[in-house]
Amino acid sequence: MVSASYSDLLKTQGVARIIAAQLTARFPGGMLSLAFLLHVEQVHSSYALAGAVLGATSIGQAIAGPLTSRLMGRLGMRPVLVATTTVCAASITTIALAALPIVSYLALGFLAGLSWPPIQPAVRTIYPKMVNSTQLTPLFSLDASAQEIIWVLGPVITTFVAIQISTSYAILLAAVFMVAGGIWFILSPEVGQVRIPLARRKLGGVLKLPTVLLGTVVGFLMVGAVAAVEAGVVAVFGHGSPDAGWVLAVFAAGSLVGGLWMGHLPIGPWALASRMAIVFVGLALAAISTNFWWLCGMLFVSGVGIAPALAVLFSIVSSSVKFSDTAEAYGWIGTGQLIGAALGSAVAGILIDGYGAQAAIASAGVFALFGTLVPALGRRWHPDLRGRDVGPIPDTEPIQVL
Repeated sequence: MVSASYSDLLKTQGVARIIAAQLTARFPGGMLSLAFLLHVEQVHSSYALAGAVLGATSIGQAIAGPLTSRLMGRLGMRPVLVATTTVCAASITTIALAALPIVSYLALGFLAGLSWPPIQPAVRTIYPKMVNSTQLTPLFSLDASAQEIIWVLGPVITTFVAIQISTSYAILLAAVFMVAGGIWFILSPEVGQVRIPLARRKLGGVLKLPTVLLGTVVGFLMVGAVAAVEAGVVAVFGHGSPDAGWVLAVFAAGSLVGGLWMGHLPIGPWALASRMAIVFVGLALAAISTNFWWLCGMLFVSGVGIAPALAVLFSIVSSSVKFSDTAEAYGWIGTGQLIGAALGSAVAGILIDGYGAQAAIASAGVFALFGTLVPALGRRWHPDLRGRDVGPIPDTEPIQVL
């Protein structure tokens, strides 16, 4: 029944193509954190400095998220996507090709983040126009699961290229994906057909909606956990082994399995807390040992909750905002996630240098614990979507009555 539903979705005109295009464009998201970490650590011999560069990149992305998303309503999706893709690709290419002082790496990382193409808010805004409301939650789940391909293959490809060739080539390969996938996505007919109405709220006004704020905070904590465990796993195995890539791939594979398995479960008030609880349990157990097989097993368990939690986030936000606010709302969700990535990377880098890799993995468990408690305590702001339409609220115009 589940597979039939996903099959029907993929047969819907344009759905398979738009999913493939946006996944290709976003593939650098699964490569650049690890590639930057390996490259900067190799140049400056410090995980803390490498974590700082990741943090600068994430801060740039966090600032850009709601701004570029809102700009798509004013200027259209294509002009914004073309400009950001061009600047971002140039920035990361410079990081790959030039041996620079840490200040320059921080500046370039920040610029790359600031110009990060807003593919995810764009595609989340397009989806409700491609399928009917009953198909939207399964589509969000399918998308959240499919994006785990990025996290399964991205770390493995990055580790292989970085070890066998060089860390510079790993970054350059990510730039190729960004440009090629960006062109494919930008040229997709749906990107030109869907017009985002001008938002009436002031910038940031959408955060006054409790559901959007809840999603932003939980996304922050979830991705903080992921960033911390990623840095910890890299530090466990170091540069000379591909094992870090395999462990992170298993982590992402768990998310892929979880998304496909749980994608059709009803979304009640406890949905987000229960899925985050799975993430927490796996990470807490992973901190017990740095044995390769133990980490694979426990991170697989933890991963099972990630894609389902993301699908719930997308669904509760979609059901709570007007269509004109969807891009900015998803921009803020992305900003929360990226601030979490910045903090998670920075905390993990400091802990690795001071206390070892296992401490970084333990910190990921702490992030996930709070990521479970917040939606549990804030469940009254979590809409009950069982049997409800999850599409965005239509924008209405005043009608003049004579």
